[in-house]
Amino acid sequence: MLGVSAALQRQMSGRDNTKLGLLAMGLQPDEVNELIPSVIEWADLEDAIDRPLKTYSSGMTARLKFAIATSVKREILLIDEALSTGDSTFAAKAKERMNDFLDTAGTVFLVSHGATTIQEHCSRAIWLHEGEMIADGPAQQVAKSYRVWGNRAATGKDEEADAIIEKMRSRFEEPKIIFDDEAERALNKGSAQKSK
Repeated sequence: MLGVSAALQRQMSGRDNTKLGLLAMGLQPDEVNELIPSVIEWADLEDAIDRPLKTYSSGMTARLKFAIATSVKREILLIDEALSTGDSTFAAKAKERMNDFLDTAGTVFLVSHGATTIQEHCSRAIWLHEGEMIADGPAQQVAKSYRVWGNRAATGKDEEADAIIEKMRSRFEEPKIIFDDEAERALNKGSAQKSK
């Protein structure tokens, strides 16, 4: 939804924003015209689609952005807090649409402060604390620790919350990123040593 959000204009109608968002995703005008009705229908905005976006509630805007971003199957879908806005009906529709997206071999990268959202939609989670990665692992485990930390922090139990952060930091093992050229050099070096 990164590209969609940047493209939308508050003074333009929902319909024009749908066109703009789809064009920003790289679609051709004929593809855009074909998709507009299904985007509007999925977002459930038929009555409001010709009003300026600035008159929409945050939930309506979230539905429109999500509908645009998920209208075309992509290899990777980036979602930033979109599921935290809106009612339970939208959340259920969004979950179903994300599951459909994943079933067709897509990858969803979801940014959220909601532990439940992470548990429901993700298999892997990364916890960033003040810009530092402190956990990377199964979504159920990371979300559970995050929820406990959040409860401690919210109830003024700062020492316990800090202890959880330190525990997560001490367990975290920084991932090693190996680029293709490094892997190729390592493999070639190993092959050369075997032939000696």
